[in-house]
Amino acid sequence: MLEACCRSPVTLQRDLKRARIVLLAADGRSTWSIAKEVGVQPRIVSLWRYRYADHGLEGLKDKPRPGKQPIYTKTTDKRILRLLDKPPPEGFARWTGPLLAEALGDVDVQYVWRFLRSHKINLAARKSWCESNDPDFTAKAADVVGLYVAPPAKAIVLCVDEKPSIQALERAQGYLKLPNGRALTGQSHDYKRHGTTTLFAALEVATGKIIAAHSKRRRRVEFLDFMNSVTAAFPGRKLHVVLDNLNTHKKNEHWLKAHPNVQFHADKRVLAQSGRGMVFDLAGAVA
Repeated sequence: MLEACCRSPVTLQRDLKRARIVLLAADGRSTWSIAKEVGVQPRIVSLWRYRYADHGLEGLKDKPRPGKQPIYTKTTDKRILRLLDKPPPEGFARWTGPLLAEALGDVDVQYVWRFLRSHKINLAARKSWCESNDPDFTAKAADVVGLYVAPPAKAIVLCVDEKPSIQALERAQGYLKLPNGRALTGQSHDYKRHGTTTLFAALEVATGKIIAAHSKRRRRVEFLDFMNSVTAAFPGRKLHVVLDNLNTHKKNEHWLKAHPNVQFHADKRVLAQSGRGMVFDLAGAVA
């Protein structure tokens, strides 16, 4: 094993020297001659000879070193987190690294920054959330989460939403002839305005397929027209549609009665936002 270690091109220099020391000692060489050939001090040769004699190959490995005790511990991390839950000092809109270090008193600002980076805490963009006061929120949440995690057999789960007020701009595209004969193609900086448009999009959760349509307005009639195109794309299939609580998504019992295969899961603002994000992240090119 020691000879293989010496022949291997990936052996570390420290391990190579230790293996050579033991092999030369096995040939009957003296400590001084080994030290001269390997290029180390005689005390180093004696150390590894004795370590190998006492512990074999395990003796040639480095012993665990305790190292320096860390200055900051998990208690320091908890202090930083507790401080972030408190309002910033008067006159400041948010916490910063220097403010945190100053409030802690005994923590260096560089450690504060390292801790924030390791926990992916961005002080300039703190995330927020809302809590529902609906007593039936748990059951409603389970309904929508169940559709995402375990959709009904032979049914289609769709996330439907709309994005209004998209500017419909027309840019002139042409060619620019350069003096060297090369032609560049691109878009002109000027454009024509054609008002605004509303993007309706439906994301099929299982496949990522998107059905999209444009309309000039965002009324109930445009929403139901879009739903007619969605149901036509899945003839004879059971559709579960996740919606937010926009007023045009409510009071559509007459349409649902004419389409018994479609079921709306509305009034779930917090959970429907995840579907909304998926719809418009993937439908950006359509918009």
